[in-house]
Amino acid sequence: MSKPEILIPDPLPPLAMEGISKAFKTHYLWEKNDRQAFLEEVKSKIRGIACGHPTVMDAAFIDVFPDLEIIGSLGVGYDSIDAVHAASRGIIVTNTPDVLSDEVADTAIGLMIMTARELSAAERWLREGKWVNAPYPLTRGTLRKKKLGILGLGRIGKAIALRAAAMGMEIHYHNRSRQPDVPYAYCSSLEDLATRCDVLMAVAPGGPATHHIVNADIFRALGPEGIFINVGRGSVVDETALIAALQNKTIMSAGLDVFENEPHVPQALIDLDKVVLLPHVASASVDTRNAMAQLQVDNLIQWFSSGAPISPVAETPWPQPSSDS
Repeated sequence: MSKPEILIPDPLPPLAMEGISKAFKTHYLWEKNDRQAFLEEVKSKIRGIACGHPTVMDAAFIDVFPDLEIIGSLGVGYDSIDAVHAASRGIIVTNTPDVLSDEVADTAIGLMIMTARELSAAERWLREGKWVNAPYPLTRGTLRKKKLGILGLGRIGKAIALRAAAMGMEIHYHNRSRQPDVPYAYCSSLEDLATRCDVLMAVAPGGPATHHIVNADIFRALGPEGIFINVGRGSVVDETALIAALQNKTIMSAGLDVFENEPHVPQALIDLDKVVLLPHVASASVDTRNAMAQLQVDNLIQWFSSGAPISPVAETPWPQPSSDS
């Protein structure tokens, strides 16, 4: 029996590339000089696509492939994939949740501490030889007896809440709806969450529903002693409003692992002292990225061997609901 044919639009981690190439006949789009001609040649053969963020899988691209069955994505966020359109065509979309939750949560807590206590600035103070002349100034920020507001209490958000609660922080959260069986205070609006908390942490996915939901109004609600942290998606935040809030001292500081136009970061953010900036590394350990890659491979293998993906996204559940339900 011939192997199913998989398209890989952009390079993936070595473990994913190796696993997919062993199990399937693979086509590497990024290697082709004339991509349109190549796609025309192979489009009817492609049954699966393996991609990572931020490879764009919009409706037009998906519709190139008449016999496409599955899009296996690397990562939790899949806002670059039109999963609703995929669902309308009966195409399964999978992602790689759970295996990165602890790594991202650890990074989020570390970023929060770095931002509140100005640890990266303090390290620069030492490296620049300033300590021999004067100690680093006392920080206004502290996490003692503070309230953490989490925007997006999913798998990662809950892992963050568990760690922050162990530090003695009071946890509040905002989701589209109240989470059952969690011991944290629910806020029905994001503005209410920002008003209540000292640290606002965005863990929300990207996409039209969350685009720029953290805006100037939210920063005003967070207030001049407030700290903003983002480990979700850059598109969740109005970066222009964030820069203005920092420059005008509407909020105290920010810690960011994600940005709206990665890998490009606004110079205005780079120039600000009260900001900690990371290059989207929350899940970027060898162990975690290998686990993500293996789950991506396993989703594809399971689909073509048994017709049952391991981690389908919400828009393409499996088993699929019957037409009678």
